[in-house]
Amino acid sequence: MDMFRFINIGFGNTVNAGKIIAIVSPDSAPVKRLVSRAKEDGRAVDATQGRKTKAVIIMENDRVVLSALLPETIRGRAQGGSEAPGRESVPEDTSEEEQG
Repeated sequence: MDMFRFINIGFGNTVNAGKIIAIVSPDSAPVKRLVSRAKEDGRAVDATQGRKTKAVIIMENDRVVLSALLPETIRGRAQGGSEAPGRESVPEDTSEEEQG
């Protein structure tokens, strides 16, 4: 993988695809603890624009990036496609879950 290929993780925010270690769902207790500790230590980057966190991206530099896009969407973009098949990203201007 190219070391300087950037992928969009939502709302115009990008990460270096070559530095991604894992893309995980934020729902499990261990991931919630990881995010909490990263926030406390100043290692968390919140790229959700106030939306619900749907993916946690763990980077090589020990940073934890929060995204409002689904892990499958980000994975598809990291693998070279724009999105994972059969999935759509969160709209940039509205989110049905956030409105309800």
